[in-house]
Amino acid sequence: MSDSAANDDARRVYSPDDDHAFPDEKLNRVLEFVDDDEEIQTYLEAQNVNAVDRMQYNDHGTKHIEIVRNRALCLYDLLKAGGVEFHASQQGLAEEDESVIIALAATLHDVGHVVHRDEHVYYSIPLAADILDRVLPEFYDVAETVRMKGEVLHAILCHHTAETPLTTEAGVIRVADALDMESGRSRIPYEHGGRGINTLSSQAIKRVSLHEGETRPVMVEIAMTNAAGVYQVDNLLKAKLEDSGLEDEIRIVAVNTNENHEQLVERIEL
Repeated sequence: MSDSAANDDARRVYSPDDDHAFPDEKLNRVLEFVDDDEEIQTYLEAQNVNAVDRMQYNDHGTKHIEIVRNRALCLYDLLKAGGVEFHASQQGLAEEDESVIIALAATLHDVGHVVHRDEHVYYSIPLAADILDRVLPEFYDVAETVRMKGEVLHAILCHHTAETPLTTEAGVIRVADALDMESGRSRIPYEHGGRGINTLSSQAIKRVSLHEGETRPVMVEIAMTNAAGVYQVDNLLKAKLEDSGLEDEIRIVAVNTNENHEQLVERIEL
């Protein structure tokens, strides 16, 4: 992607560190509430202990959640602009609730790590349900709270590849979770000597950017410095995209940007 293309606002380019401003007033009020909530923020810190400190696994804490939530909302923005249908309306919810479902699911999808990394998605459901019982009534009546809770929990559950998303909102969470793959995510386990495939492959990914595609609503471009990055793209991201319901809406291209060494892999596309 050229520099001029990257700076073209019409192409709606999103990079890892974007502080994306969303025009929806309700979404912004919910995000402000979440960011100021002591219980939620403590969960986001505590859930990293089992994953990183005890298992030397990749980051699943506050930074991971920030990146996943941002990319999920960017995906939502691009998919909406591309005319993709979302499903909150089937529960009688408003269009503005689609992005709230996505934001809350992205925020709470990994809280089950406080119990254990293994099968964490199933521990996330009861923990997130308790949090939602406290958060949602701040913004919704009783009936809306029940429906919003169900949609958020469905999206949380379906970030796990063993479960099939039944809504576009859930598909967005599933894909966004895998889009946090840059080298910074594996910094802590790498510095502690971790050399597993997740750590090494993540070290090879230097940049992930999302923008409006030419033939599909979303183009994801991944810059990697060596062939180890293929594992992140062809195994982890491919598995998340498969059966997400978004296979036909997202184009993914990974390019090896290392020009100083022999390149076993120059470009792959899903």
